[in-house]
Amino acid sequence: MEQGIRAQTRGAGKRRRLRIIIPAYPTFNIYSRIARATTALGPVTVATAAREMEGWDVEVIDENNYQRSGPVTPTGLPDHEALQQSRPADLVGLYGGLTSTIPRLYQLARFYRERSVPTLAGGQHFVEENIAEALQNGVDVVVRGEGEETLKELLQAFDGRLSRENIAGIAYLDGDRIVLTPERMPPSDFDCFPVPDFSLVRYARIRIYPVGRVRGCGMDCEFCTVKGKPRYARVERLVEQFASLHETRGARDFFIVDDLFGQDRRETLRLCHLLRDYQRRIKTRFRITVQIRLDKGRDEELLTSMREAGIRHVAIGLESPIGEELEAMDKRLKPEDMIALSHKFHQAGFFIHGMFIFGYPLAAGGEFSMPAPERIQRFRKFIRQARLDSVQVLLPVPLPGTELTRRLKGQNRIFPQNLVGWEYYDGNFPLFVPDAPMTPEEMQASIHQIMGRFYRFKHMFHIGLHILWFPVFFFYLPNLKRGWEKWHRIWSNQVTRFGGWIILRRWFAAFKKDPFSRKLAEAKKILANPSPLR
Repeated sequence: MEQGIRAQTRGAGKRRRLRIIIPAYPTFNIYSRIARATTALGPVTVATAAREMEGWDVEVIDENNYQRSGPVTPTGLPDHEALQQSRPADLVGLYGGLTSTIPRLYQLARFYRERSVPTLAGGQHFVEENIAEALQNGVDVVVRGEGEETLKELLQAFDGRLSRENIAGIAYLDGDRIVLTPERMPPSDFDCFPVPDFSLVRYARIRIYPVGRVRGCGMDCEFCTVKGKPRYARVERLVEQFASLHETRGARDFFIVDDLFGQDRRETLRLCHLLRDYQRRIKTRFRITVQIRLDKGRDEELLTSMREAGIRHVAIGLESPIGEELEAMDKRLKPEDMIALSHKFHQAGFFIHGMFIFGYPLAAGGEFSMPAPERIQRFRKFIRQARLDSVQVLLPVPLPGTELTRRLKGQNRIFPQNLVGWEYYDGNFPLFVPDAPMTPEEMQASIHQIMGRFYRFKHMFHIGLHILWFPVFFFYLPNLKRGWEKWHRIWSNQVTRFGGWIILRRWFAAFKKDPFSRKLAEAKKILANPSPLR
């Protein structure tokens, strides 16, 4: 890579350009609409840190949120050939935070390598077992772990001021040999980094701005890639992110990406109070979404403070309404307790987005068995009793580096990678042999049925009818604020469910055109009749 880097040097005094790319989803899925309203925080954070390097311009291209104001191909993707002609990149960074986008990432890496542009890649997909694959698919250097300091040192290597073997936390090829440099300790002092600058994201229209304060998660769920002891930035730093985005970009909608909002209770309460006071000073109200554990519903002071801070939506990993599956996931709640706690959030005025995993594989030796139709009924009943405002039901994904993947590999249950590739690792496709008596086809059909019954066309009519009921809420309810909140919640839910129906229709249509069913049939045969050479 060093020779290739030095060959790209433009000469003394010339500014160079780093382009960081967030690859597109492989096909339309249930995240596509949301992706067009937001972007990923990690690439923006890394790009902002890299911009501090003297002599460098930095830009971010988010292929999932890319407007036609930029050069596009007939398929609607960014035209990288045109980008290279108008704004040539000297170095390209590729974000591998979502495994399903890896085939597109490799396609981009090969595109830029063919044009003699060095490529870097980083993100949660690139655990040690996937590094060789990346280096064989157009990636020159893999960044392992968090990338702010690593990328800045790689830019120095580009300038010939630092040797790559002296950079911690990377992998590269030296001839045919893969070199892994020593691991880099993750940062704990976030004040040394600049506040993320979203103006670096070109050709995007961002409506929901991601912000964050916590890295890592101590829950250690076997299906999750987010590991490590939580590291917290100062509360004031997060408030600064809110203020900067509102004052420079007019932002009002935010998503706090922290996996467990509220774990640092004392500082979370202080954050809520600071956000409340700031919004009062500027006479506006934010619309904030957080991810939070269900058991925080017991903390009435926290819920009240969250509402005062402008937090309206909570995304909760409910995972499953089936006790045996909750036990396999090491969740310490019973389904009936989960319903009661969901009501606590509901009563406090939050919109609840419930996230589920359907058909979670139990550990070997379990005696639990439940056919798909009964599972579907359990999910539907729970969703109804918990009074969830929106739901997301996905299949388990054996993501690289997780304990779930190691367990399923040891049981020879994961479908071969050459047939069921990374592009299917988004939670919408069965990727392994499920527990009996379910089949992979039943697993996929089940999430279609659950989501299809929740998001329905009939809600379009409910939207109109509810508008007609608008005066009634104010005439019969003496508390005007309570009347408005009740009317608005019902109306918003009808809009959400009708909008969800539109998304599901496109999702089902895309699935019918995909060759996955044929690939699944071949993969099942291979697992059922393994070759002695395999």
